[in-house]
Amino acid sequence: MAMAARQQKPGYECAACGHREAKWLGRCPQCGEWNTLHESAAPAAGGRATKAARFSVPLAAIDPAEGARSPSGLAEVDRVLGGGIMRGSSVLVGGEPGIGKSTLLLQVAALAGVAGRVLYISGEESAAQIRLRADRLGLKRDGLEVLCTNDLAEALAALERVKPVLFFVDSLQTLSSAEAGAVPGTANQVKYCALELSELAREKGSSCFLVAHVTKDGLIAGPKAAEHIVDVVLMFEQTETDVRFLRSAKNRFGSTDEVGLFTMTERGLVELTDPSAVFLVRRETASPAGVAVAITWEGTRALLVEIQALTVPGKASLSRVYSERIEPARVARVAAVLEKHVGLKLSDHDIYVNVAGGIRLSEPGVDLALAAAIYSARTGLPLPTGVALAGELSLAGEARTVRKMPGRAKAAAAMSFRRVLGPQEPRASGSGLEPGEAWEQVGSIAAMIRTLFGSAEASR
Repeated sequence: MAMAARQQKPGYECAACGHREAKWLGRCPQCGEWNTLHESAAPAAGGRATKAARFSVPLAAIDPAEGARSPSGLAEVDRVLGGGIMRGSSVLVGGEPGIGKSTLLLQVAALAGVAGRVLYISGEESAAQIRLRADRLGLKRDGLEVLCTNDLAEALAALERVKPVLFFVDSLQTLSSAEAGAVPGTANQVKYCALELSELAREKGSSCFLVAHVTKDGLIAGPKAAEHIVDVVLMFEQTETDVRFLRSAKNRFGSTDEVGLFTMTERGLVELTDPSAVFLVRRETASPAGVAVAITWEGTRALLVEIQALTVPGKASLSRVYSERIEPARVARVAAVLEKHVGLKLSDHDIYVNVAGGIRLSEPGVDLALAAAIYSARTGLPLPTGVALAGELSLAGEARTVRKMPGRAKAAAAMSFRRVLGPQEPRASGSGLEPGEAWEQVGSIAAMIRTLFGSAEASR
């Protein structure tokens, strides 16, 4: 009872900035305005008013326009979100320190196509630092407001007062609430703050972006329950180059197969207009042995990437796989298929695999290109010029069908590849394909090797 009495004790709130004091002052210590402190009831410990009773409604009576999307101002962000920012949604963005999370969200805050006020809440930077970054990036927007605080109650009070249609919190680990403990960044604090902010967004019809720190393993810090609370989880990744990848690990409103591609410049994050150009190495001469071009499908578009392989004799006749961008288990499986069905001896060789541009490949459609690169590296025979491959490889050595094969072939033709090899598909020989969508069909790994190199046998 005593605790409840202390929570309900009235105080004085500044009408200009929302700062609270236990007693009346002539001048607000936060904003410096005079005679703006007025008596008001203290908010609850969590900072939110008592919730009104909820009632169920018929599904047919719900207005579908309430789930409309708004453009974020960046086409690559819209692609990963599934078409834009969903009203009332909460998005959790994680990434390594310094990768550009704050820059990305500040650009979205300034460029988003929403009608109304936008609030940027920062617990890591001062208002002057945010203004300097906005000036450096050339970002301006009427109705964009900034609040610097580490207190969840102050953040929620500001959201109730400003009523933004879009708000950002940078970062979730810097917020704290008396209800969840005294130390910011703990598992309870992260879960509690994420729940309060996402619930407010749903109730008010606002959209929110929450920045989250990551652990040494590259996972979002805090409990896994925080990822279940929000609607979308995005991971911001960086390769050895300036290319940034925005991937969706969870999306209640769209696909998780999409990837957004950016480069970091002095003017902020710039979208890649020609992603395949980053993952292909342009050479004036023929490609060396061990290089193959794969056609992978990411979400709604095809990307052409260069797979590089190298084989060297293993030590003590043991074979090891070194691969970061393609799962080592996939590389070992493809190598085993080559050894079994083509006769290529790899059990006593170390295999190194790399992907140009640093993109991670997990789609099964890269199996044929990976097999061609390993075969080329082991035999020293380069692939013919202007060849791209797509297809899944089974343990029986069969080339299996992959989705969107006509679209892959068309994308390769647009990049001036004269030949495309892929799995057998009945409709590929029909009349339903447009020019440039056809491909050379191979039914097995042995047939692919014969087509490219003239023989399916290799010296043991």
